[in-house]
Amino acid sequence: MNAIKLLLLIPFIGFLALLPYANKIEPYILGMPFLLFWVAFWMVMASVILLIVYKFDPDNKGSDPE
Repeated sequence: MNAIKLLLLIPFIGFLALLPYANKIEPYILGMPFLLFWVAFWMVMASVILLIVYKFDPDNKGSDPE
């Protein structure tokens, strides 16, 4: 497995493994309860990490089929 693909574990850990520690209502961040902010934050971070993996994965260097 490529080292760049190990980045895909980060959102998994953020969503599932750390969720019990983030299960609280206060503090409010950006007007959202902390748990809602946590889930929204990891959704955005998962998209960013997927973009990074897509751009830097050496297996993805081929041309697009038409």
